[in-house]
Formats: sequence, C-alpha cells, structure tokens
Amino acid sequence: MSGAAPLVLRHPDTTSVAAMAGGRLLAAVQDAVVERGIAHVALTGGSMGSALVSALAQHPQRQIVDWSRVHVWWGDERYLPAGDGDRNDTQNDRAGLSSLGLLPEHVHRVAGPDTSASAEESAAAYEQALREHGAGLWDIVLLGVGPDGHVASLFPGHPAQLTADVLAVAVHDAPKPPPVRVTITIECLSNSREVWFVVAGQDKAEAVAAGVGGAAAAQSSAAQVRGLERTLWLVDEAAASRLA
Repeated sequence: MSGAAPLVLRHPDTTSVAAMAGGRLLAAVQDAVVERGIAHVALTGGSMGSALVSALAQHPQRQIVDWSRVHVWWGDERYLPAGDGDRNDTQNDRAGLSSLGLLPEHVHRVAGPDTSASAEESAAAYEQALREHGAGLWDIVLLGVGPDGHVASLFPGHPAQLTADVLAVAVHDAPKPPPVRVTITIECLSNSREVWFVVAGQDKAEAVAAGVGGAAAAQSSAAQVRGLERTLWLVDEAAASRLA
C-alpha cells in the first residue's frame, strides 16, 4: 500500500484527543500558510470532528494563523438542505468554525437538495470546485472512523468505496442514515500531505485495529487512506485497546 505508514499517538481520553488535535492542526495550518502561502484542509463531521473544531476555535493562539489564506472543505456531507442540523458543516459551524475568521468564499460547502437537482449534481459541482482551487493536493485531511471501518461516507463493501478516477461521488443507500450523501473518494483523500484519523471510544477499537493494521477494503475503508508524507492516528486509550 502506498503512502506513509501509520503512526499511532495515544491520548488518555476523548477530551485530550480533541485538544491535542486542535493544537496540532493550528500548527500544521500555520506551517502550510508560511511555506506555501495557502492551506487546504478537509474537515470531518461527527462528535469528534465538532470537538476538534471547538478546541481549535478556543485555542489561545488561534489568531497566529492568517485565516484568510485557509480553505476548508468536507470529506463528505449529508445530502440535506443548508443549515440542517445533521449536516457536517452545520455541526462544525456551531462548534466554532464560523468564528475563526475564514473568508466565506473559502468555506466550500456541498450543495444540498435546496440548491441542486441531485446528489450527482452536487458531487460534480464539488469536484469542479476542487479542481478550480487546486485542492486535489491537500495539506491535511481529517477523518473520523465508524465502528464499521468507514471514513467520510465510504462504507466497506459499498460501490462508492471503490470509485476511482473522480474526486467526488454521490452515495445512495448508505447503510446508516441519511441514505443519500456526497463524498470525496479514497483516491482524492489519499492525495494529501498528511492524513489524520481522529478517533475515540471503545466502540471504535476494532475499526482502529483494522485501519492501522492495513485490513482489506472489504473490512476497512480507513485502511485504504494514507497520507503522502504522514499518516497519524490520534486516538484515546479506549479506541487503541485492540492494538498490539
């Protein structure tokens, strides 16, 4: 498997995972802006994604970053109307993303049914935006991991998981609600300088072990994604309990 081998960083609990990941992200974004003048970050949803954004928004040194040079995207989004509480961007906004000082045009949201005719149309528009802004090469991709080993909305065994040669794809009949989503592909997620998996909880222990251990695609989507330069697993002790 290409990409950087996984490095596991253990933390005592969920709170420390989020706090340390938030501080680490602040430093990584600052480095990218200084080195390249711009940063592209793919955010994740779920409780850990929101906890990480909250930790970042509350960091005492957050203003060290020139946020006008930062573009944020989402690895996946639920195909729901703008502002719906189940959308990843809505949850991240409420966690503090909107307080960072990002330029509105640098916050790249997936269109929902209120502004697009279909999930396929939204996926095509998202891919076009990715190509226009050069985010085909990420600085940091953040991913949560489900107990079943899925990342973004790429579920093991689902046809969307194996989609190649595109950056974004529509997902129908997802095995957990809502059933319709838009997701960035494994190929696109892996085209990142760094990939960070941010995971906590005993219910994720099997998925963490499979992801770190390089399980087959049928068992783990997480195992198929690695950063070009670095692959980090930021986990709490409970999530790491099945690791050797």
